[in-house]
Amino acid sequence: MSILNFTLIQSNLFWENQEANLKMFTEKIKALEGHHEIVVLPEMFSTGFSMKPSQFAENLTGTSLQWMKEIAATKKIILTGSLMIQEDNHYYNRLIWMQPDGQFGYYDKRHLFSYGGEDKDFTPGSKRFIAQVKGWKICTMICYDLRFPIWNRMNKEDEYDVLVVIANWPNKRMTAWQTLLRARAIENQSYVIGVNRVGEDGNGLIYNGGSCVIDPLGEILYEKLNDEDTFSITLNKDDLLKVRNNFPFQKDKDEFIIL
Repeated sequence: MSILNFTLIQSNLFWENQEANLKMFTEKIKALEGHHEIVVLPEMFSTGFSMKPSQFAENLTGTSLQWMKEIAATKKIILTGSLMIQEDNHYYNRLIWMQPDGQFGYYDKRHLFSYGGEDKDFTPGSKRFIAQVKGWKICTMICYDLRFPIWNRMNKEDEYDVLVVIANWPNKRMTAWQTLLRARAIENQSYVIGVNRVGEDGNGLIYNGGSCVIDPLGEILYEKLNDEDTFSITLNKDDLLKVRNNFPFQKDKDEFIIL
């Protein structure tokens, strides 16, 4: 089908409090009315951007992932957001792509935020994850990945229609967030969806959201600053293909291999 619905949940997060965050997101998601297909939560939605994986990381049978399974099944949605995951004696900032049937894919954040110490305890990912839904290809990224255009760039092996970026991106760098999201849309001629948090975290960092939906020409279809918000939008693939056909810039792009 040519249309696909996304729901963005921009929320404050309870610092390092899994129980409170899961309860809060349960209420927000169960309150959704009408038809919803893909619901997007922020980065590290169960804890905030904490650098204490030894205390808060879960395994793949942990409470947060089981919660995602239950919510996805109950609401018949795809649910995505990232968690601290421990696997094979490594910690990952892992985006989970949970389907209604309980099957899931995942993406491990490649670019760890060394400025905030993320590289000290977490292991970087090495593979991109591109989900396929109703004929759409959806590429997922996490926060700091946004700053690295080659990792976001489409090539023949990794073409996509929508780039989803989840984040805990502080207010002091909001200009970069807004600019880079629009750049990723323009250079890839794709829709871009960015989901950030609001509020203050346990380190005193302030977040003012800026969750948004951007079209393949870089035009902002939706943006929310400062406040919590739940927003749904239906994207049309015909509109995407029209842009690519009218402005066939992708045929001139450089081919590359990421090592």
